[in-house]
Amino acid sequence: MPFLDFAGRTIVISGAASGIGLGIAEAFAAHGASLELIDRNPEALTAIARRLARRADITSHALNLTDAGQIHALADDLERRQISIHALINNAGIEYPTPLGDAAPDAEQRWQDLLHNNVSSMYLLTRALTPLIHESGSVINQSSIWGLSGVADFSAYVTSKHAVIGLTRSLAWELGRHKIRVNAVCPGWVATDAAMRSMRAMAETEGKSASQMIDEILAQQAIPELLNPVDIAGTFLFLASPHALAITGQTIVVSNGEVMH
Repeated sequence: MPFLDFAGRTIVISGAASGIGLGIAEAFAAHGASLELIDRNPEALTAIARRLARRADITSHALNLTDAGQIHALADDLERRQISIHALINNAGIEYPTPLGDAAPDAEQRWQDLLHNNVSSMYLLTRALTPLIHESGSVINQSSIWGLSGVADFSAYVTSKHAVIGLTRSLAWELGRHKIRVNAVCPGWVATDAAMRSMRAMAETEGKSASQMIDEILAQQAIPELLNPVDIAGTFLFLASPHALAITGQTIVVSNGEVMH
C-alpha cells in the first residue's frame, strides 16, 4: 500500500474549522480519507466542509463538546450511519491567559471553563465514540509543549495540556486491550490566531513588542522558524496510519527543537 493512503478510512477531527485542526483535515482529505468534522463554529465549519468536499467525502457536525448531550447525539448519528472510525483526533480546545492575580469576577469560572473545554470534553468525546473505533484504530490527542513545561499567567492552559498527556497515557492502557492506540502530539509555536493572541498577551505583560517576543521564541528553537499547521499534520497522518501500529502511550513533540523530549 502507499505509505499514507487513507482511502476507505474514516477520520473524526474536532476543532476542524480553523488553525491546526483545519490543517489536519486538509492533510487527511488530500490522502483520501472520509472525514467527520466537528467544530462549534457552524459558519466556518460549513465553509471548510464545502471546500474540502471537492477532494473527500465530508460530513460536518456543528456542536459544543462541553455538552454531553450533543456528544451522545453525535455518537448516535455515527452509529446509525454505521460509521467505523479509524482515527479520532481530539484537537478542539481554547487558549487564553489566567493569571493568578486576576481580580475579575469571572476569573475562577474562566479557569474551570478552560479545563472543561480542553480536557473533560476530550474524555467525553473519546468515551462516547470508543465503541465505534475500528480495531487497530487510533486516538490522537492534541497537547502542547506547554504540557511539558510551565509558563507564567497561563496556568489553566498549561494544566490542561499536562492533563491531556496523563489522559493519553491512561487511555493507552485502557484501550490497548482493544488494540486501539492512544498518543499525544505536542506542537510548539504554530502561527495560528490563538497562538498569536497568546504571544501578544505575553509580550504585553513583559512590556515588549510582538516582534521582540517572536525573536525570543525563535532564539529558543534549533530551527528558528514559526511552525504552520501543515508542519504538524504529517505527525497525525503517521500516527493514524498502519505504519504506527506499535506506537501507543507516547508524547510526540513537534516544535522545531524548542523542546527536546
